[in-house]
Amino acid sequence: MSEQPAFDPTIIRSKALIISDYSGDLAKLELVERSLRPLKPHEVLVKVAATPINPSDMMFINGVYGITKPLPAVPGFEGSGTIVSTGDQLYSKVLLGKRVSFATQSPDDDGAWADYVIVAARQCLPLADSLSFEQAASAIVNPVSAWALLEIARQRNAKALVQTAAASQLGRMLVRLAQREKITLINIVRRQEQVELLRVLGAEYVLNSNSPDFTEELASLCVAQQANLAFDAVGGELVGQVLKAMPKGSTVMVYGALADGTCQIDPRSLIFENKHVTGFWLTDWISQINPLNFARITKNIQKLLIDELASTIQGRFKLAEAQNALELYQNNMTGGKVLFTP
Repeated sequence: MSEQPAFDPTIIRSKALIISDYSGDLAKLELVERSLRPLKPHEVLVKVAATPINPSDMMFINGVYGITKPLPAVPGFEGSGTIVSTGDQLYSKVLLGKRVSFATQSPDDDGAWADYVIVAARQCLPLADSLSFEQAASAIVNPVSAWALLEIARQRNAKALVQTAAASQLGRMLVRLAQREKITLINIVRRQEQVELLRVLGAEYVLNSNSPDFTEELASLCVAQQANLAFDAVGGELVGQVLKAMPKGSTVMVYGALADGTCQIDPRSLIFENKHVTGFWLTDWISQINPLNFARITKNIQKLLIDELASTIQGRFKLAEAQNALELYQNNMTGGKVLFTP
C-alpha cells in the first residue's frame, strides 16, 4: 500500500465545466469553481491529467444518451489522472497515489471535464508505467468498444465484417484489430481523404458512401466476402443501405448515432430476408462480463495503446478554452482526439 498521505477533498476548490440543461447549446457550457463533497468508502479522488471529447459526450449534452445526471451536471465519461485521496474501503486505499484511467458513466457519477473528479474505485484501472496520461485518457470507451465488437464477431463466427465511420478513432482501432485477427473488414467512410487515410493503414476494402456507385459496390463486396455482421456508428439512411447490401440472415449492430436521425430500414429486409438490426452499448457489455476477464482485456489493451491502438491527438486545451476545443472537435472529428488537460 502506498505510504503517500491522502488529503481532505473538501478543502479543494475544483474547476469544472457544467451544463444546466440538456438543450445541447454548447454556448451554455460554463466553467465554475466548486467545493467537493467528502468521499464515500468506495470512492477515490482523481486529479485529472487528461480527458477527451467523445461522441457519447455530445449525445449526453444533447440529452439523447442512455443516461442523464442530475443538473447541473459535468460532462465527460472518461479520463486519466492520479488518485490523491481515497475512501475507507481497502480497495480504495490500495489505489492511493496510483496513475489510472477512469470511467464515469453511472448516473450517480461526477463527470470527467474537471480538474478533480470523484470516482468509484472499481471504475479506475491502474496504468502501466509506459502508458502516457494522454493515451490513457481514451483507454476505455474506444479501445474497449473495438475489442468488444471483435469479440462479438468471433462469438458469432462472422465470416467478414462491415463497419461505418471507419476513419474515426474507434474505426481505425477496428481496422488494426481485424488485421491482427485476420478478419476481413469492409470499411465505409464519407470522404475521399478518409479513403486514403485507411489505405495507409493497410485497409484492403474501403468505400466512400458519397460515391455514385456506393450501394452497388457495397452489395458486390458483401456477397463476395460473405459479410454477415456490420457495426454502425452513423444511423440514418446508412443503416438501411448496409442492411440491404448484406446477405440473408445478416445483422447490423448499431453503436452510435452520428447522423443524429432515425434509422431508415426497408421492412422487407427484416420480413423476407431474416435480417436483423440490434444495438450495442459498452456500459451494458462491461456489466455482463466477468471482472477478471475485463481486467485481462484492459491489460492487453494498454499494451496495444502504446503503439498499434495509439490515438492521434490533434488538440490539447485547458478547461477555460472549452469553446475552442469543441469547435475543433466538431469541425474535424476524424483528425484525432481533442483533450482537456486541466
